Amino acid sequence: MTLFITSSPFVENAPRAILSPANAFIDNIRQALPENPRVLFVCADPEDHQGVCRFAAETTAAFAEAGIAFSCYHVLDGRNSRSTQALLNRSDFVILSGGHVPTQNAFFQKIHLPQLLQDFEGTVMGISAGSMNCAQTVYAGPELEGEAIDPLFERWIPGLGLTDINIFPHFQSLKDDYLDGLRLIEDITFADSMGHEIIALNDGSYILLDDGRATLYGEAYRIRDGHLTQICADGESVRLR
Repeated sequence: MTLFITSSPFVENAPRAILSPANAFIDNIRQALPENPRVLFVCADPEDHQGVCRFAAETTAAFAEAGIAFSCYHVLDGRNSRSTQALLNRSDFVILSGGHVPTQNAFFQKIHLPQLLQDFEGTVMGISAGSMNCAQTVYAGPELEGEAIDPLFERWIPGLGLTDINIFPHFQSLKDDYLDGLRLIEDITFADSMGHEIIALNDGSYILLDDGRATLYGEAYRIRDGHLTQICADGESVRLR
């Protein structure tokens, strides 16, 4: 399996979905995919049928514009989750959409996706929440109002087991945000990073895992034990593993 862990692979603030050419993303994903791949889009919310269908159509158009045409695509959500194995068997490329991490995680566990993906030999690309849920143990940082102060909110949950890398996506736009009166980075994420490593990715940055190697492309930061350190810049890459 080849795995792309992205924050967002799209051009920020564009009027429509456009694949970002930054940090050799288009070149690298084109190289990982067969010609005219068969694609499976996996939802974040199993009940948001319109949302995942719209996302699939827009992403398909973005890839086509970048010169990567899909031969066909399917959507996996709550309507057809009993066919997960069959859909995986007919796919070369699986895209895990963004959304609310715990909601998506619960759906993944319900359909046994961690087990079903173990034998998948194609390419997987996570986007935001989809990337976060790829980890063996997922850092599900608070996102919604009330989660940061809820003592029952679980911040570390079992994931897909595709990597041991935890990420914090959209760092460039969230680094100064507040949630429940707390600073999202300094008060929440720093505290959660004690004894853990979290890679903060800007949109347009990503991690490529292939043949046992993990390579980080683009601007990113390491959050560990309450400290923030830049580890890569745009236009550069560094080996993580």
